[in-house]
Amino acid sequence: MRIGLLTEGGYPYVSGDARLWCDRLVRGLGQHEFDIYALSRSERQEDEGWIPLPPQVSRVRTAPLWMAEEDGATYGRAARRRFAEHYGELAAVLCAGPSEDPSTAEADRFGSALYGLAELARDEGGLVAALRSETAVRALERACRAPGALRAAREARVPDLLAVAAHLERALRPLSLDWYEDDGLGSVDLCHAASGGPAALTGLLVRHFAGVPLLVTEYGVQLRTHFLSAPDTAPPVRSLAGAFQGRLAAEIYRRAALVTPGNAHARRWQERCGADRDRIRTVYPGMDAAQFAEVGESAECVDPDTLVWVGRVEPAKDLVSLLHAFAEVRKEEPKTRLRIIGAPVGAAAGASGGASGGAPGSASGGVSAGGSGGASAGAEGASYLGHCRMLAAQLFPDEADGLHAVGSNPVSFEEIGGPEAPSVADAYAAGAVTVLSSVVEGFPISLVEAMFCGRATVSTDVGAVVEVIGGTGLVVPPRNPKALAEACLALLRDPERRERLGAAARARALELFTVEQNIAAFHGIYLEIVSHHPVRRVVLDGATGEPLPFAAPAEAHVPGRWTGPGARLVARGGPGWAAGAPVRANSPHPATEGAR
Repeated sequence: MRIGLLTEGGYPYVSGDARLWCDRLVRGLGQHEFDIYALSRSERQEDEGWIPLPPQVSRVRTAPLWMAEEDGATYGRAARRRFAEHYGELAAVLCAGPSEDPSTAEADRFGSALYGLAELARDEGGLVAALRSETAVRALERACRAPGALRAAREARVPDLLAVAAHLERALRPLSLDWYEDDGLGSVDLCHAASGGPAALTGLLVRHFAGVPLLVTEYGVQLRTHFLSAPDTAPPVRSLAGAFQGRLAAEIYRRAALVTPGNAHARRWQERCGADRDRIRTVYPGMDAAQFAEVGESAECVDPDTLVWVGRVEPAKDLVSLLHAFAEVRKEEPKTRLRIIGAPVGAAAGASGGASGGAPGSASGGVSAGGSGGASAGAEGASYLGHCRMLAAQLFPDEADGLHAVGSNPVSFEEIGGPEAPSVADAYAAGAVTVLSSVVEGFPISLVEAMFCGRATVSTDVGAVVEVIGGTGLVVPPRNPKALAEACLALLRDPERRERLGAAARARALELFTVEQNIAAFHGIYLEIVSHHPVRRVVLDGATGEPLPFAAPAEAHVPGRWTGPGARLVARGGPGWAAGAPVRANSPHPATEGAR
């Protein structure tokens, strides 16, 4: 089948979210044809270029999400009236308070306004200038001043209205794209959005215009990311922007054929936003287990008295609590050491789920996958690392075995690729117990990597940690150094328990979190969706010229002799092999006409 893969800020670019996950998916499903439609997040990302693409990628189209050039569309009076009507309705929905039945009335109003704007953009050649116009700001102002508007909306001032209008203009940029015709996304069998937000909005529009079924995958929920970001935003802006993101998420979940969260944590968010439980399939991220095989199959570790922390150094990882917990451990077991092994500055985190709850690859605890961090995130991480070094020096003065020996600190700060930990697998092999001390976490990639290595783990109960561990490690409350220390001591003092938990953890990881299981799951989901949606092509009756119902069987998705040489299909958004001009059903097939 032909898949339209929709991405935002990632694949096929060298840097960004979900790069490895999407690449593994496309390469693993070589029997399908992929068209990539990518929204870029920055000029730098575009300048860095693409990763090498496999032969099953037949087309790549990109568009910048970070900028929108004037489309040059000049609206006539009727078009201006349509825009004012639909944009005003959208603003009214965002400013209105909760309705008695939000699942129907408010969702229908939002959808009607959204699709009305999309149809206007299609008819007039774009929407950018209109979204930036004074008409848009005045429509927002009327909605905020209308009776029954939310209190936060009523308090909006001119700067707030301008900020909300700018947010909506950016969020609605996919409406102005020319991707939705029969020679674009309208020709695919299935749209697969690799994240929510703009990527899923693109799929939503394809479904509206061409009837293409939509699959949405979220390893971190975009709506959660919005709520966690920009805490200093003015209340009216935060309220109205959050209302838009919430309505959009609800519309995406309502219209998607299936939704695939990466863990139960993301699934709960999706259900809370209106996703139907019957149309949710949890698919765990797929990780490459081969690089950890040698360590995982060996029961030995470099030092049985060493605790190891692996990940990207940032405040969400709460290394301060880890250092205080280690102080308690040292009181009971003075020989214990702690190795904090971080990713190199600027390196990205793992392939899925994030501390921020964003798209795959945004901010996880792992360090093995690709991507690139922002300059601000790098500066914040460097500052936090310096703070942790100072705290470690205060808590643990350098120690020496004798008067003439050189002292050393029991806490070491290292980087992946250094002499002591040349690879990620070597980092986990360096100790007996792997510790995760995060206060915020999405899907804990570093924890899965430790499980692949057969290491016993001590983790904080955040995000999807409990779901990932599944009883193969110890879990304690976050921001509780005493509990963290007690759990570490329990495993340090019991080698047999460590070995037993490590073996169970490795078996669980190999069963649930490999690339192979991820690819197999999506292959089955693709087939499930296509089997429940009719072939969007028409066979014309030879006598009347009318469409013949049930003339295109489900197996017409696959080229083969069973489709019959006596009929040709009219392509309405089908794969390339099905394209062709409309012909009569009783017309001879070109390949057989000579034989007759």
